[in-house]
Amino acid sequence: MHELIRDITLCILFAWGLGLLAHFSRQPLILAYLIAGFFIGPFGMEWVKSRESITVISELGLIFMLFMIGLEIDLKKIVRAGKVILFAAGGQLIGGCLLGLLFFIGIGLSIGSGDFDALYLCVACALSSTVIIVKVLYEKRELDTLPGRITLGVLVLQDIFAILFLAVQPSLDSLQVSVILLSIARVGVLVATALVLSRYVLPWLFHQIARRPELILLGALAWCFLIGEIAERLHLSREMGSLVAGVSLSTFPYALDVTAKVTTLRDFFITLFFVSIGMTIPIPGASVIGLALAIAAFTVISRVVTTFTPLYLMKQGLRASLLPAINLAQISEFSLVVIQTGVMAGHIRTETSSAASFAFVVLAVLSTFVMGRSDQVTRSLIGPLKRIGFRDLDHKHEADGGREGGHGEARRIVILGFFRAASALVAEIERLNPAVLEQITVIDFNPLVFRTLTDRGMHVVYGDISNVDTLVHAGVGKAELIILSIPDSLLKGADNEKLVRHVRSLNPTAKIVATAEILANVVDLYEAGADYVTVTRLSDAHELYKVIEAAQAGLLADKRAETDALLSERREVLP
Repeated sequence: MHELIRDITLCILFAWGLGLLAHFSRQPLILAYLIAGFFIGPFGMEWVKSRESITVISELGLIFMLFMIGLEIDLKKIVRAGKVILFAAGGQLIGGCLLGLLFFIGIGLSIGSGDFDALYLCVACALSSTVIIVKVLYEKRELDTLPGRITLGVLVLQDIFAILFLAVQPSLDSLQVSVILLSIARVGVLVATALVLSRYVLPWLFHQIARRPELILLGALAWCFLIGEIAERLHLSREMGSLVAGVSLSTFPYALDVTAKVTTLRDFFITLFFVSIGMTIPIPGASVIGLALAIAAFTVISRVVTTFTPLYLMKQGLRASLLPAINLAQISEFSLVVIQTGVMAGHIRTETSSAASFAFVVLAVLSTFVMGRSDQVTRSLIGPLKRIGFRDLDHKHEADGGREGGHGEARRIVILGFFRAASALVAEIERLNPAVLEQITVIDFNPLVFRTLTDRGMHVVYGDISNVDTLVHAGVGKAELIILSIPDSLLKGADNEKLVRHVRSLNPTAKIVATAEILANVVDLYEAGADYVTVTRLSDAHELYKVIEAAQAGLLADKRAETDALLSERREVLP
């Protein structure tokens, strides 16, 4: 026991020290934890040598990690997922697993007789890192874009796929149709038990202890271990049970409160889990490094093929098909969970596990770098793809050389870029003066915007507004009023000042309306050639002041009713 406490102390100290270095060098924290584990483990400085300590630390971390993954799976989002996300996820998962089996069997890995290296690797390579993707997309403010929503939808469905694999994983040694059906039945019993209890028992219990944070935390942990133990009794695994415990809790009213209470504890045990994995990684030989590079290369290539293809076939355009493929091109931390369950069950070799861990590290670093520059990468790929025969949504326009019969000349009013502000503007025009819509041209590269506005009879040009050629071919030079409604933080490849200068050089006489988030940018935009600059924070402040006045006069309900009536009449493209 004293040795275990000392080992945990070393894990936390080195994880924290290397975590600080990773933070300042802008590298994934998981990478720091793996290196910390390797450094102090039996293949490094040998400060932690006890296999029993490593196993206990790993299993505890794994249970808590799966519990938290389950808490963060939003079943409502899966139900609401559109066909684009469902087909993209289906194509990526099925295609990735089939290609993975062919590839890994082809390079000599086994898939039977107690060794399932090829199977575990194909599943691991089909999963992408939620931690890395959400962090980078959040920093780039792309979570709410179309490619961002597609990426997140695929991630959620990948988690469901991993749950199904973990359900049959304990029975891989004797895998038959009857065994699969029995495993599914056991999972059904486990899920039904968890859902019934979480729906009819837990809400009452948590309501009674809502004011006692320590009891909420203890209750969440008790629930996690209870469902884990039930899973063990059903001949599943405690890890599977902890995942189901999290998913069942995610649907009930106190889920957010539970998540907030458990987060700190989660971070502690997840840190231990990745450090423990690092301790199992030996100094790599040539064969391990070679397999790791093969896994990394296969993951990137297969992800691009299996994600880009279904999105492209559903006519999402080259950009919206490429970006999710780039976002998803890494191995998940959940993949390490899958691999670790295989190691603990004796299904895969240590060399294979080590190679998967090295591939995770390589792709974590490369993916973070490439995702940060995904717009530049996408722009560099679109041209070559068009030259070899791939069509974008603007192919009719290009076939006509930008003349009438393609997009035609831009109309009197041009909206450059289409996001929430432009969506609200179009809805307002439709409500107050629909005839003006016939005088508007919208230029944007969102396929949803392109199709929706085209179906409504509006004139839309599919293209990248940061590309001067797009503006020239769209006929911006003949417009009378040009509106830039997207703030700099959401623009890709340009900013409002640069766009104003481009537009002014193409059209010296048009009235240009630009948008500023920062007050200091207003003067710069006027100097660049803008005729008017909107500062949305001013209009937001004015509206909030009206709300304060209404509240003070006891008219807040009337103000809300007025807003509700206004919202009920609107048909916005981007809700």
